[in-house]
Amino acid sequence: MSDFKIAVMGAAGRMGRELVRAAHANSECTVIGGIEQEGSPALGQDLGTLAGIGELGVKVSDDPLELIARADAILDFTAPKSSVGFAGLAANARIVHVLGTTGLSDEDEAAIAAAARHATIIKAGNMSLGVNLLVALTRKVAQALNEDFDIEILEMHHKHKVDAPSGTALMLGQAAAEGRGISHKERSVRVRDGHTGPRGRGDIGYATLRGGNVVGEHTVLFVGEGERIELTHRATDRGIFARGAVRAALWGKGKQPGLYSMIDVLGI
Repeated sequence: MSDFKIAVMGAAGRMGRELVRAAHANSECTVIGGIEQEGSPALGQDLGTLAGIGELGVKVSDDPLELIARADAILDFTAPKSSVGFAGLAANARIVHVLGTTGLSDEDEAAIAAAARHATIIKAGNMSLGVNLLVALTRKVAQALNEDFDIEILEMHHKHKVDAPSGTALMLGQAAAEGRGISHKERSVRVRDGHTGPRGRGDIGYATLRGGNVVGEHTVLFVGEGERIELTHRATDRGIFARGAVRAALWGKGKQPGLYSMIDVLGI
């Protein structure tokens, strides 16, 4: 049994169960517990049973303070308010916090950055290898093509996703802005409705689709006069995000406190 101890936040959710399965399957770490909200019907249940991998002898709890005090790393794909709280606890414990929560506000981001002074926080809107390669490619292509090429980002997810654009889409937009040397905040266009007028030169546009059980699809379009370049990633298995999160946690072992990304983990 490995002595690198991992705890899963939101352990009974779809992503939480994926994280339990991925961590248990990795011989370099051990799942020591999981957290759910007070009143959850999952409390007291075995994590392995919930994840469909058989009993692990580890129960779901609603006491993150106690669990985080025993962990070397936490995997957190929950909700902004919860993640900010977990970041503070990770900072107090001086441990690794792998953060895949999306929909964070500027205030949430500031709180997480403050926690990273004492915790090793690896934060990404998407933990998959393929998506992070797409981020790197997007930055490169945006750098190579001038504003004669309009940038549009199209994303689609399952009907239960509550935030838009997705965290991954925003990662891609930020990468495009960095490649162009422009402000993503000032140049991104999230909504088009009614009489919008012509497209602004140099803007980064977003379009969002929701439906069914789509795990995640993202396309970055560079559209010029008479030609178009499309970079696309399609996820068909939620497990890719969980395996990436476990890889990030193991990478963070022994690293100095700070705010890192999957680009740091993958070295690209």
